[in-house]
Amino acid sequence: MTRQETRLKVFAAAIELMAEQGYTATTVEAIAERAGVAKGTVFYNFGSKEQLFAQLLDYGIGLLADAMGEAGDLDAAVLAQLEFFARYGPFARVLLAEMWRTAWQDAVAALRSRVISVYERHVPGGVAPTAVFGMVLTVSIERKVLRPDRSIEEVHTELMDLLRGRITS
Repeated sequence: MTRQETRLKVFAAAIELMAEQGYTATTVEAIAERAGVAKGTVFYNFGSKEQLFAQLLDYGIGLLADAMGEAGDLDAAVLAQLEFFARYGPFARVLLAEMWRTAWQDAVAALRSRVISVYERHVPGGVAPTAVFGMVLTVSIERKVLRPDRSIEEVHTELMDLLRGRITS
């Protein structure tokens, strides 16, 4: 197995465990066991649990930025984010739960510059781009965990109606 393949196995194991039990409760031993590698392999590749998580956030944010980067309008950006989080559900849960800690401010800055900036191209400034990102993230998790029967297309249509002001009481 190549070093990159090993790192990806460790990333997958770490994100699954952190989504299940949170960052604090997840140990390097558990990550290594889930990945099928030695504990020393995790330390060799990442140095520490903190560095593993920081690199995991960076990797996941990069994948999300790539998925959303080609969006030509708000509709396409929302759909790309929904599809990404449907594919990478555990990453969505970890992002929502762990990202806002002071220790991960570099990751927050990367999220802002690489992902939320996509929304800044399509909606007015201020808090709106962050609000749209947060809304889609939250709805993605709700769909995955509580409403898996709802299609991405259905959720996308409702979100776009809401964003266009077409939802009435």
